[in-house]
Amino acid sequence: MTPMLSDEQKQEIAASRADWAETRRAVSPGAEALMHEAKPVLGSGFVRLIDYMGGDAAIVQGARVSYGKGTRSVSDDRGLIRYLMRNRHTSPFELAVAKFHVRAPIFVTRQWFRHRTASINEYSARYSVLDREFYIPAPESIAEQSVSNKQGRGAALTAEQAQRVLDILRDDAARCYDHYLEMLNADEDGAPLDPSRPGLARELARINLPVNVMTQFYWQINLWNLLHFLKLRADPHAQYEIRVYADAMLAMVEQWAPLTFEAFKDYMQDAVLLSGPALRALRRVLSGEAVDLESAGLSKRESAELREALPELAARAPG
Repeated sequence: MTPMLSDEQKQEIAASRADWAETRRAVSPGAEALMHEAKPVLGSGFVRLIDYMGGDAAIVQGARVSYGKGTRSVSDDRGLIRYLMRNRHTSPFELAVAKFHVRAPIFVTRQWFRHRTASINEYSARYSVLDREFYIPAPESIAEQSVSNKQGRGAALTAEQAQRVLDILRDDAARCYDHYLEMLNADEDGAPLDPSRPGLARELARINLPVNVMTQFYWQINLWNLLHFLKLRADPHAQYEIRVYADAMLAMVEQWAPLTFEAFKDYMQDAVLLSGPALRALRRVLSGEAVDLESAGLSKRESAELREALPELAARAPG
């Protein structure tokens, strides 16, 4: 399914692409190539980069407080960015900023907006009629509640069970939306169904809608806070429906700021944070000592996470 852009949004994108202008500010070739291209996510959802400021060069410039590259090489910039990332010197990364346009189900945005380090403006159902567009999971994504993770999914349901869930989701969404329009006394374009009677206030009619209704929002965030968001939401343990958005944005960061993306992968996304007890226990394991991780001061969860992250080393520890 193609991204559900309105005719007005398509015209806006076409006009922006056609209206090239000279600029004296530093640009990122990768980000320029991404501008206004909607990446489809979850069927009718999308994410698109609509504006940005800075990139790898801005991060390096901010760290050095300089006006230009001078005689520096790309390898110098790469080394500095990796040093900044490795040592969590965050402020230079905050000098790069991106603004995204996102279309996602409401239940995904409720998770998304918990990250309070961005500027957000969401489509308002107090002023406009929401689209008849719902997120319905793929059959293979229908799973039972995990018994070991209160926030996660367990085994997939049988085909028959999954189909029953899908039927319920579709029927309930359609019925709620029909009642939404009935209360508004309006069609999907907002035109009155019966001019002789008033409709319910939009701010009240919207409360009947399910959280799988699609909404839209603008999201502006600096690069460091974006990386923190992606570290959490592109993680395999994150809910699938927000993870696919994070994956799409992660690919955009790779084009926008490739040196920063590389450092992020090495020092944040693919890295493991060791506590003091975990580091001391690993030193003992590497020295050849048989160490019970839990008796060494690690909780059961931390012990399990360590064994998962470092199975070759943790295999030497009993338990």
